[in-house]
Amino acid sequence: MTANSEAKDEGVPLLMQLRKLEQRVLDLEGERRDWYFEKDRLQREIQILRGEIEKLTVPPYIEGSVTDVLEDGRVVVKSSTGPSLLVNVMKSVDVSKLVPGKRVALSQRNFAVLDLLPDSLDMYVRAMELVEAPKVNYAEIGGLEAQIREIRELVELPLLKPEVFEKVGIEPPKGVLLYGPPGCGKTLLAKAVARETKATFIKVVASELVQKYIGEGARMVRELFQLGRAKAPSIVFIDEIDAVGGRRADISISGEREVQRTLLQLLSEMDGFSARGDVKIVGATNRIDLLDPALLRAGRFDRVLEIPAPDQAGREVIFKIHAGKMNVSKEVTLSGLAKATEGATGADIKAICAEAGMFAIREDRDTITREDFLKAIDKLFRKEAPKGVGTYL
Repeated sequence: MTANSEAKDEGVPLLMQLRKLEQRVLDLEGERRDWYFEKDRLQREIQILRGEIEKLTVPPYIEGSVTDVLEDGRVVVKSSTGPSLLVNVMKSVDVSKLVPGKRVALSQRNFAVLDLLPDSLDMYVRAMELVEAPKVNYAEIGGLEAQIREIRELVELPLLKPEVFEKVGIEPPKGVLLYGPPGCGKTLLAKAVARETKATFIKVVASELVQKYIGEGARMVRELFQLGRAKAPSIVFIDEIDAVGGRRADISISGEREVQRTLLQLLSEMDGFSARGDVKIVGATNRIDLLDPALLRAGRFDRVLEIPAPDQAGREVIFKIHAGKMNVSKEVTLSGLAKATEGATGADIKAICAEAGMFAIREDRDTITREDFLKAIDKLFRKEAPKGVGTYL
């Protein structure tokens, strides 16, 4: 064996050992990186825990509200503990936002203003706001052409073109009251106006404002209108307003007195609105005869619109709206449906169309026939089919 071959054989183990060492170095570098990232993670966790410890060791603040702002930068606050105090304001607080009624956080030691608090709104009141814009438009409301024209002038025009009223020199209406039988389109009208004006639609059923504890109903009314101003332009729709707007009487029942307190707060909020504000009030009721006269006077509900049950022409238009989306047999005429459903409301007609479709589905058909409408009218609209219905259809 030559010297060169011996040197070559000795070099092979050395090369393998060198490669193992290089691989070991790479493994150690990877472990170092892993430990580096783990160190960063633990340091961030330590910072978070230190912040939590600081929050736990800081004494709690006292909630208060500003009642007056002095020229020297100090403010008068009403603390939640009772007394009114003249206190200083921390430099970190934006003094321009300190206005009467603003909620603030006060130090326990010297009652200095440490921070500004968000305006308080009951979560129940916040839930009244419809986040998504209503999908109802005027084309989906039949038989109320005159009422649509008038409510657009009373509610929509002041929100979209307030300068028109300023030029003429008149004040636009503050509120509109809709009254009429149930199911005739009062809520649909309010939703259509909200969509056309791109306004925030806040709906509340008046019975929700009647609360168990004294003062709770009035507080909810106050916060309801506060939400309307914050979300302006907005439409506050109060359904079944007779639940809190009934005539006042000399009674001693505590529950009725609480309802009257809620009504008084409602009257105050409606009267306090700016004439050209971006908040409009639309009320709805089935019993206008029960409402308190103070609620109906000019300056609160300036206009009162009757939403009657549709006549024959109106019923035909409503049938066209609902049946136009359905696969109806050619033998069924809209005029015949309108004649056969005298006295029906818009809600009744919608239910009749839906029930006629259900009869077709039960028989595994994709076309709605004359018999389906006869059965639907017989089931939903009348206990017995009226005489002559068959001749109409």
